Amino acid sequence: MTIKGIIFDFNGTLFQDSKLHEDAWRDYSARLRGTPFTDEEMHKYMFGRSNEEIITYAIGRKPTHEECLKWANEKEALYREMVLAKPENIHLVDGAEEFFDYICEKKIPHTIATGSEKTNVDFFIKTFHLDKWFDIEKIVYDDYKIAGKPDPAIYLKALEILKLNPEEVLVFEDSYSGIKSANNAKIGRIIAINDDPENFAHKDKVYKVIKNFKEIDKSILN
Repeated sequence: MTIKGIIFDFNGTLFQDSKLHEDAWRDYSARLRGTPFTDEEMHKYMFGRSNEEIITYAIGRKPTHEECLKWANEKEALYREMVLAKPENIHLVDGAEEFFDYICEKKIPHTIATGSEKTNVDFFIKTFHLDKWFDIEKIVYDDYKIAGKPDPAIYLKALEILKLNPEEVLVFEDSYSGIKSANNAKIGRIIAINDDPENFAHKDKVYKVIKNFKEIDKSILN
């Protein structure tokens, strides 16, 4: 199988910020409903979900569009404060920049498909200088209209933007909901990013598990 394009998840895949999102949602859940999310709730209702889905669970009903925007913006502002509070952690996953350079040099079509909303995407573009490697107009994000992962919609939209068939594409993901989303979109190959490849729970769902982008075998792109 020849890989003709690449789609990257962002949070947890290119930027190791899962703990920050967890902490922000725990804090914000306490504001919304008086109690933080439990570990079980985080796994069932937060990981890989859109802001609207998480808020719906937290308040026990579907929020109005205005409520969703207000609360999501407040939570994401809290998350960005947490990111900026630890500047030593503001860097992409090891090897990511070198890999971006490589695929740009080889002119391999690529984009990002993330469950983050636009304010955070703009923050990531500025913070990590993503416009050096990505056409920012092609980045797919949560616009409160597209279904969140594990629905395949976000990957189907990215495929449409890249003008590629799913079997021609390689996806990098970290979460089970993201992997399921990519599988539901019939993506040709999925590589999971995880600190512990040997104990990764969903090995059977992916082509390979790696710790970072330094471990990529570039021959799969030839």
